[in-house]
Amino acid sequence: MQDGETVAVASEPMTRGHQESLAPMLQAMLAKSGVSLDTIDRIAVTVGPGSFTGLRVGLAFAKGLSLALGKPAVGVTSLEALAASAPAAGLCLALIDARRDQAYWQGFAEGQPATPPKASGLAEIVDWAIEAGPPTMLVGPGSDLLASRFPAAAHRPMAGPDPVVIARLAATREPRPAAPLYLRTPDAKLPGGVDPFA
Repeated sequence: MQDGETVAVASEPMTRGHQESLAPMLQAMLAKSGVSLDTIDRIAVTVGPGSFTGLRVGLAFAKGLSLALGKPAVGVTSLEALAASAPAAGLCLALIDARRDQAYWQGFAEGQPATPPKASGLAEIVDWAIEAGPPTMLVGPGSDLLASRFPAAAHRPMAGPDPVVIARLAATREPRPAAPLYLRTPDAKLPGGVDPFA
């Protein structure tokens, strides 16, 4: 983005291959737009919640660019970017499926955070939303989990936040180091089933 206008955008939903795809995607976008890396003022990156591998790859890439260019990498949470990608009056629930009948979620009232980002069971989220709402918008790749519970709410099952929205949010913040937002420990175990976080 430059002066609030989108110069170029590329997005490719994927479950694996992020590490191999990011640099070529950036090169192609720069070539297509005629922008050079040395003119970039800041790098926006989502910090989670989300896939552990995807977060690590994205943050490592953004931090590498930040160090190489001497420009800040600014973190934006996936949930705030999802909510801003589908602005709605009233109560919005941004949701990402965390498996095991859980979701990463955050409530937004009139576009402002109504809760911190959380990992909760679906029943707990429903109880909170009934008491606080009901919601007028469900957004994100986990929104299908609650669509039947709140049929009157608008429903945007986006695979991920709009990259333009991520850039717009990052453009307005004070630069500070981008760190991952992990809302629960990883499912991965060391050889022999050892839990590295126990």
